[in-house]
Amino acid sequence: MHHILLIDDEPDILRVLAMSLRVDGHTVHTAASGEEGIELFLKHRPEIVITDIRMPGMDGIEVLKRVRSLSDRVEVIIVTGHGDVDVAIEALKYGASDFINKPVRDEALSVALKRAGEKLAIQQQIRDYTHNLEEKVEEATRALRRQTVFLQELINSSWDGIVGIDADGAIAVYNPAAERIFGKSARQVLGTTIDTLESGVRTIIEQAAHSNVCHLESQELTVTAETGERIPVDFSGSCLFDGEVSIGFVGFFHDLREIRRLQQELVEKERLATIGQTVAGLAHCIKNILHGLEGGSYILDAAIKRKDYEKLTNGWRLIQRTVHRTADLLKDLLTYSKKREPEFKPCDPIGIVKEVCDLLLPMAEKSRVTLDIQFEDGPKTVILDPQTLYRVTMNLVSNAIDACLFDENRLKSFRVTVRLAVRERERIDLWVTDNGCGMDEETASKLFVSFFSTKGAQGTGLGLLVTRKLVEEHGGGIELTSRLNEGTTFHVWLPVRDHQPYEHQGENHGKESVVGG
Repeated sequence: MHHILLIDDEPDILRVLAMSLRVDGHTVHTAASGEEGIELFLKHRPEIVITDIRMPGMDGIEVLKRVRSLSDRVEVIIVTGHGDVDVAIEALKYGASDFINKPVRDEALSVALKRAGEKLAIQQQIRDYTHNLEEKVEEATRALRRQTVFLQELINSSWDGIVGIDADGAIAVYNPAAERIFGKSARQVLGTTIDTLESGVRTIIEQAAHSNVCHLESQELTVTAETGERIPVDFSGSCLFDGEVSIGFVGFFHDLREIRRLQQELVEKERLATIGQTVAGLAHCIKNILHGLEGGSYILDAAIKRKDYEKLTNGWRLIQRTVHRTADLLKDLLTYSKKREPEFKPCDPIGIVKEVCDLLLPMAEKSRVTLDIQFEDGPKTVILDPQTLYRVTMNLVSNAIDACLFDENRLKSFRVTVRLAVRERERIDLWVTDNGCGMDEETASKLFVSFFSTKGAQGTGLGLLVTRKLVEEHGGGIELTSRLNEGTTFHVWLPVRDHQPYEHQGENHGKESVVGG
């Protein structure tokens, strides 16, 4: 049943219609004029208004307009005479839900009320649906906002630099970690093209974006920050797709500076610990050296007393060898105990390796070892630390010759092969291979332990420690493969610079001798 306001200036009609509606169970309020009807409407807020169209003062059209302006949750039914059809149509234009003619018949009134009730029900359903929809939209918006904030905080709190490129090649994501690595603020970078990024990173992203590679595996890079600092990073990335459509690229940059610092601290602590352990080992080495000096002195004293010049010569040579061993020991100790920064400068790596091999050739020939030198095609001049290459080559080649000397199989044709490959702006690779005594796995695992030597009393055990230290300070690496009684191969790689450090600008770019370094 409905809550109805009935307005008519004819009391009889008003009373009869009100009676009929109440009999049908409706709640009815009556008004004899348009003005009174508006007052009752404001007081009772009925669902349906039934108003005569022609009344003195405020007519039915005015009532319709006022009611519509006061509420959008009401239906208005217009009651007209036979000559008021045009006015009734006008009323429909102003939002009347229906009209009925006088005299009002119960059937016509019932149909009009039914239509009005249906419209009210539909309007209520629409309001409920709209309200629910608004709540759902608001809830979805809040959820989306929470997810967006979560993802943004996730990106911003990451210790890895994250750089996102959209489908147009513009930088859309650039988190604080990326700011720390590259030295540029998000304000400088966001919205710009990838040309803003460091050239090496830009090249990798462009190659990935124009290839079928969807995911770039982790790889170490060195990026140059805005300040000029060269920063080691672990880089990985992935193309982004919406179905089969590419929508961008994301790159992750893990800053390795702290790891490198901790690794360096660990190396320094290990080195200091090794130096402490070395003191005990030094006693043994010095004792052997003293025995050599005592033996040489004894031979010299005996030779002088007997005037035996042959023994005098032998004694002096023994003392010379002992002094040489002492000098080598002190040099290795100083090199191993002191941190050294590589001095990058233009040099000829082939010339350096050939110079070392020329110096060791008499030693090899005396030991009946063939020294074979192989150079792969490459640039004549690169930028690296010539001192490191010289010392590393000297240690490895002399060790390889010694490995042949310590082989008990004297029927072998001993050979030491030195091979060098130079890659411009990348690195150099040095392989030193011998077919000497070789090593088992246990011996090979101890090679880089202080004072462990495969040469017995003739070695100090510092040579390979120094070699590894020089290589790692240069940013390179060293590895070995060995088989007992078959031989050993050492592989060393050293990175080269693509530009000359400022302090070395203008120095000689040709071959450079480092003998005695």
